[in-house]
Amino acid sequence: MKTLYLDNNATTRAAPEVVEEMLPYFTDLYGNPSSMHTFGGRVHRRIEEARERVAALIGAEADEIIFTSCGTESDNTALMSAVEAAPERRHVVTTKVEHPAVLNFCRNLGNRGYRVTLLPVDTLGRLEMDTLPGALDHDTAILSVMHANNETGVVFPVEEIGRLARLKGIVFHSDAVQAAGKIPIDVKRLPVDMLSFSGHKLHAPKGVGALYVRRGTRFHPYLIGGHQERGRRAGTENVPYIVGFGKACELAGKNLEQRMTAVSRLRDRLENELLARCPDAMVNGDRGNRLPNTTSISFRYVEGEAILLRLDEYGICASSGSACTSGSLQPSHVLRAMGVPYTAIHGSVRFSLSDYTTAEEIERVIRVVPPVIAELRELSPFGRETLNRRACGPGGEAG
Repeated sequence: MKTLYLDNNATTRAAPEVVEEMLPYFTDLYGNPSSMHTFGGRVHRRIEEARERVAALIGAEADEIIFTSCGTESDNTALMSAVEAAPERRHVVTTKVEHPAVLNFCRNLGNRGYRVTLLPVDTLGRLEMDTLPGALDHDTAILSVMHANNETGVVFPVEEIGRLARLKGIVFHSDAVQAAGKIPIDVKRLPVDMLSFSGHKLHAPKGVGALYVRRGTRFHPYLIGGHQERGRRAGTENVPYIVGFGKACELAGKNLEQRMTAVSRLRDRLENELLARCPDAMVNGDRGNRLPNTTSISFRYVEGEAILLRLDEYGICASSGSACTSGSLQPSHVLRAMGVPYTAIHGSVRFSLSDYTTAEEIERVIRVVPPVIAELRELSPFGRETLNRRACGPGGEAG
């Protein structure tokens, strides 16, 4: 059975063009880019070419890009840099729906005596902007708000948030791991000081990421050692993956809006059909302002894990939320923050598409999911109770 992959917010397949560009750096061009000889110098030049490609995707200058191992390292580096650069400030602000790479780092800071403010979201997963001005004060070292949520796809008003942070003289970081390569990002327009993104979310391999640091932003390195990355991130560069990341960013920047329009049409087809064919289903998040590839749907009265296991039997890969929290038995912290009802929060499934998703695959999912939901509701005591109520009249007798 062919695998049908709709879990692209967890990771993406590496594009064939990316793999092809990477291969020589495992075999023929294996020199250390820090070496003085010509062989190493050739490799160093390719890293700088990749840096220019990565910078171009978000409208940055090449020297504003620091290569990292992943989005988590980029997020951690941004947060640690801000608090190290302003040790007199003991307050950090973020949101209740951030990725664990930000939330757990902020909780760690809280354990070390920092004040941590978690901003709320409304029922559609949108930041409650009226809570932001009062949360920022003279003691705030950094404000970190994601560009787009990894579970619901909801896009945050980064430009408005950044303007407020800048007025108050506070460093602003945005986790754009899910946004980069899916929606346009231009840091020349956006008032962000640091921005994180990751290769494996946009068809580069796992194990490479980047942190944008605006010129003039005070920066403290997270990894200390050699002179790599202009002294901002020590460690021998992961050359094949950096080269692949550069190629993936080049591909992601081509015809971005046209490609994402095509993806969003497939997403909407899937979403609308599942809502029509599955009673008591609801979309989580703001349907008018989200990533074009993402839908989070809650199927009431059924467990999301059970849905995923049944879909897996059909070769369909989806998710109940962030891959970094999939081992937890607790319902999604994002959906809890949104106030999703108990009967729906446990039955949430995230479908996330990519450029490689086809119309035929979407039709296959539309055929498979409704009978799976119906079957699981028959097996669920909550589902049976609901079905029985619908089959009965007001007095509880069969109608």
